[in-house]
Amino acid sequence: MGFIKRNFVVIAAVLITALYFFTRLYNILGIPIFTDEAIYIRWSQIALQDASWRFISLTDGKQPMYVWIAMIFLRFVQDPLLAGRLVSVLSGFFTLVGIFFLTKEIFKNQKTAILACLLYVLFPFALVYDRIALYDSLVAAFIVWSLYFEILLIRRMRLDLALILGMILGAGMLTKTSANFALILLPFSLLLFNFKEKFRNKKFIHWVIYALVAAGMANLIYSILRLSPFFYIINQKNYVFIYSPAQWQAHPFTYFFNNLASFLNWLNGYASAPFLILVLASFMISSKYLKEKTLLLLWFIIPLVSTALFGKLLYPRFMLFMTIPLIPLAAYSLYFLIGKVKPFGAKILILFVFIFMFLIKDFYIIKDFKEAQVPKSDKDQFITGWPSGVGVPESVKFLQEEARSKKIFVGTQGTFGLMPYALEVYLDKNPNIKIVGFWPVGGTPPEEIITASKKMPTYFIFYQECESCKHVGIAPDSWPAEKILQIEKEEEGRFFTLYKIKP
Repeated sequence: MGFIKRNFVVIAAVLITALYFFTRLYNILGIPIFTDEAIYIRWSQIALQDASWRFISLTDGKQPMYVWIAMIFLRFVQDPLLAGRLVSVLSGFFTLVGIFFLTKEIFKNQKTAILACLLYVLFPFALVYDRIALYDSLVAAFIVWSLYFEILLIRRMRLDLALILGMILGAGMLTKTSANFALILLPFSLLLFNFKEKFRNKKFIHWVIYALVAAGMANLIYSILRLSPFFYIINQKNYVFIYSPAQWQAHPFTYFFNNLASFLNWLNGYASAPFLILVLASFMISSKYLKEKTLLLLWFIIPLVSTALFGKLLYPRFMLFMTIPLIPLAAYSLYFLIGKVKPFGAKILILFVFIFMFLIKDFYIIKDFKEAQVPKSDKDQFITGWPSGVGVPESVKFLQEEARSKKIFVGTQGTFGLMPYALEVYLDKNPNIKIVGFWPVGGTPPEEIITASKKMPTYFIFYQECESCKHVGIAPDSWPAEKILQIEKEEEGRFFTLYKIKP
């Protein structure tokens, strides 16, 4: 028992690390590839094969950091979907480590930091996105480390910390526009500045200089993107998701409350009431560390309100990085409550009560996502809606078998997104398979499909709406098509169908 007490932090860190990788890797391919994953992984493959396309993501206004990291994984991992998702697994692990150091730095307590790590491992929001090949886990990692070094900078005033912070901020900005919040929130670290101490003016000037150094380095790193002729598309893409200043002025608060309600609904769906109670309780149980706790809360509130104010097209994943600063607050309350009781069994009971909802959600997220209690919009993206890749694995397997000894032609409904990218991710290197996307698709097959069907086995995949289609994902009756494989999605009336075109 004495050995465990002396080495508690080390033992707990090892166990939490093992739990993290188990929860992230177990059944990691249980959710089929979905639209955004197909795009990002395909970009990574193209960038890996052709150095002139290392900035390919900018053609759609997306920063390239995720693509660059995924390129490395694609070199060593055979399954491209697994390679893409391992980027998020690794990103989540860096977030986990960052949460430990952040919590320890703020609350000066290793056990509170260990509790924060445990909460992150079990946090359903993080669990979902640490297992999906998206940018958001990587953004969360840069956010937590940015916050940690901003706190170190205000407390220790050193040039090396400013330079490291600048590199982290720059890497975040190369990942996603939302990572700019880390730079925007830099001045709020002044909450921790001691304006009453001696030589405060001199120290304040030092901080301003170091902050400018960090901001300058971040923007210098970001300016790498100007090497690409597609750099300008970033702003165009941003305005797909947020209102431009001119648009916002025309209706400043029209969508604010609906956006805010959606965010809070998604937060409750992922975080659950017990977690939110712990966050709020952190301000009530003790006045100690009030400035630090306020800073953590501001890192949640300011991005949340800003995005709700300017947001045009929103998804739950936009919130992930905002929720990370709430985890140390919840851990602070949980450690306080556990410390109030003496019996070990009572401590375990308190811990279980507050993580019980996490455990239920986590079980289904890992085991059977369609049964998971997560926001409907995410379930639509991954399982039930048209962006979902339900049917892709079966189609890939069938087409691989068909192309073993002969050439085949595969047409897809769509030229960008799930189709044809999900097929290209797996089949592009097969010389016997030619994949071509078509859009729009109507009551008559494209001429290229008709011509190909006379020369070789020709297939076509439907998964979206079309003017002549009776149901989503079903070919018009006028097509000379024989149904080979059809999977109905959980949402009634949506199908993923592979047809063979009759010559």
